[in-house]
Amino acid sequence: MRTQYTNNARLTHRYTSSSMPTYNSGWITELRYSEQPGMMQMLLLPLLQQLSQQSRWQLWLTPAHKLNRAWLQQSGLPLEKSMHIADSDRFNTVETMIKALRTGNYSVVLAWIPYELDEEERRELERAAAEGEALGLILRSGNSAEAPLRPQNPPKIQSDLFH
Repeated sequence: MRTQYTNNARLTHRYTSSSMPTYNSGWITELRYSEQPGMMQMLLLPLLQQLSQQSRWQLWLTPAHKLNRAWLQQSGLPLEKSMHIADSDRFNTVETMIKALRTGNYSVVLAWIPYELDEEERRELERAAAEGEALGLILRSGNSAEAPLRPQNPPKIQSDLFH
């Protein structure tokens, strides 16, 4: 997992009752995961459950899949604070993520982006996360390390999260 902080000097840790750090400024992190069943839930679910305690929303940007509402409910994530946008175009996904992070309306913006971001995209995401004091999660399959800048095939996302 590669974590990119927007400004380490401004980053301060405060611990909540659950001992999970909260941050005064936003940040972007990239998570490469295996295609093994259950890995996404095991890695992301505790973080998403903690973030769902905030009054802000969670935004899911996924490539051409619908978010599985039953999975959200079973996982204890509030449907009323979860928003989903299905979009497979690189520019739209990155641009949507930047806009969403910047608003400050979301505690987390999750986006499946199966290719490497260029430096300008990464800088814009970092600025937007800092401005909106939000977490941006870029999710990528561990098999996509050698993926081209533009995906040739749509990514395969774990079926229990989407239908």
